[in-house]
Amino acid sequence: MKRIFLSLFVIAAMAFSSEVYAQKNPMVGGAAMYANKDIVDNAVNSKDHTTLVAAVKAAGLVETLKSAGPFTVFAPTNAAFDKLPAGTVDMLVKPENKATLTTILTYHVVAGKMGSKEIAAAIKAGGGKAELTTVQGGKLWAWMEGKALMLKDEKGGMSKVTIADVFQSNGVIHVVDTVLMPK
Repeated sequence: MKRIFLSLFVIAAMAFSSEVYAQKNPMVGGAAMYANKDIVDNAVNSKDHTTLVAAVKAAGLVETLKSAGPFTVFAPTNAAFDKLPAGTVDMLVKPENKATLTTILTYHVVAGKMGSKEIAAAIKAGGGKAELTTVQGGKLWAWMEGKALMLKDEKGGMSKVTIADVFQSNGVIHVVDTVLMPK
C-alpha cells in the first residue's frame, strides 16, 4: 500500500513539475517561448506565427513590440490569417496599406499585462463579459464559453484563445484562432 501511494505521489510530482515547466516556457508553433525574451524575439521562432511576424515587420511595429510595454497581445496564427478572403494578407502588407495594417495589428494589442487571471477577474467584474480597450482605440469583448476564453471584435467576429498565458519579458501573448477586425 505504501509503495502504491509512493508511486502515485512520484507520478503526481512529476506531472506537476512538468506542468510548471510547461507554463514557464510554453511551446507555441513548435518553439519554446521564453519568459526572459520579448514578444518579437519569441514570436519569430513560432512556425504558427510567420504571417503575423511578417505583418508586424511590414507595419513597422517591431521596435514597439520589443519595447518595455507591457503589452497583452492576442496573436492570430497563420491559420487565422488564412481564414481571411484570398489576397487580403498580400494586399495588407503592401507599403501603401501600412496604415490599415497597423490599425488591424494594434487592434490585437491591449496596454498592460493581462494574463488569464486578470482577464477572468475583468469578466467577473463585468457580470460575465469584459470590455477591453485596444491600443488602436477600439473595443474587444471577452467572456468564457465553458473553459474557453472567447473574444468578439467590433464587426461581430469571434475568436477563441487557443493558448493562453504565454508570458514574455514585456507582456503576455494569448494565441487566437481568428483575426480580430476593428470597425
